[in-house]
Amino acid sequence: MTRLRSQQALKSILSDYFKGLKSPVAWCTSAGPAEILRALGFDIYFPENHGALLGASRAASKYIPRAHQAGYANEICSYLTSDIGAHLMGETPLKEAYGLSAPPKPDLIVFNTNQCREVAEWFGYFGREFNCPVVGIFPPRHLEVVTSADIDNVTKQFEELIAVGERVIGKPLDYAKLKEVVRLSKAGSDLWKQVLQTAQQTPAPLSFWDGTILMAPIVILRGTQTAVDFYTDLLAELRELSQNNNAAVPSEQVRLFWEGMPIWGRLRSLSDLLTENQAAVVASTYCNSWIFDDFNPTDPLRSMAGAYTQIFINRGEEHKLTVLRQMLNEYKVDGIIFHDAKTCFNNSNCRFGLPGRLTADTGIPSLTIDGDLNDLRFYSDGQAQTRLETFVEQLKGKHDR
Repeated sequence: MTRLRSQQALKSILSDYFKGLKSPVAWCTSAGPAEILRALGFDIYFPENHGALLGASRAASKYIPRAHQAGYANEICSYLTSDIGAHLMGETPLKEAYGLSAPPKPDLIVFNTNQCREVAEWFGYFGREFNCPVVGIFPPRHLEVVTSADIDNVTKQFEELIAVGERVIGKPLDYAKLKEVVRLSKAGSDLWKQVLQTAQQTPAPLSFWDGTILMAPIVILRGTQTAVDFYTDLLAELRELSQNNNAAVPSEQVRLFWEGMPIWGRLRSLSDLLTENQAAVVASTYCNSWIFDDFNPTDPLRSMAGAYTQIFINRGEEHKLTVLRQMLNEYKVDGIIFHDAKTCFNNSNCRFGLPGRLTADTGIPSLTIDGDLNDLRFYSDGQAQTRLETFVEQLKGKHDR
């Protein structure tokens, strides 16, 4: 981790983004219709990004109990509980990082339940706190096939969002601006896809751990030239590294797939552990969640409806199995790590027999580890280390036979 020039450039990009947030501000889920909000003229803040910062800074453990005291259960999303807990305590990691005393006050809050239903409760809480309009997008869930009727449904909801956004901001949506924002989102998404695909090379110049940091612009600056420029430079850097066989794991012997949420408070230790054991984590469906092949600036609303409804987390088990089979082949994966995130039911894909089915179909072994995105009470460093090291040694043994 932190070996790329682009990771250094990202620091100034993030600083400019957070320090530059100004009213009118819309809050939005990370896979929500940011293009509409940007085209309307809102600056956009993403609470999930704040949740990840709380986890990565290991401050979440301080704030989660405060949300429990306010009546939020142990089992629900720890992004939600850490974010609400931090709000209740009047604290934020944005202060130390960027000099901000608090996240920006919202003029409009928008969520999309393509990720999970808990964003409705999370964002609804802040709607009450700030007494501002809240608009929810509720696409059909767990789809094996996305139909035209499904896309019509979500398109209609986007049109209703536009009407609310126009009232809040006091001017009509400029559809030419929307087309331009969607064009930039498509360009950024295509570049991000190519960035991730550099890890199909052996050895891989990019790891999952790198990806969890480098994904920031495609989340918070989607639809901007800044994101396009960043990924253009990153892709060039990674292709140069690949040409010189400069690998994320210099002595790569085993290639792993990470399935599920990151364990934000343990990115560094897990990266170091697997690197020491010559294991490169080369792919994930998590980082791929911000690849939107269907964006089309000539039909912005319907293409957005299709793209945001078809994300991996919103699909049925059979579709997920098909996607995983394809990715394991493309990335030449030796083994799969499933993360059972205890407060993230929606993005823990190990609870209905999928690991066994995937191994039976592909012959690729899998390991499930317990943990969480933010709540480290569900994670054991010692147990994870022992299980991961044993798993990697078994995979090396298969190579030797």
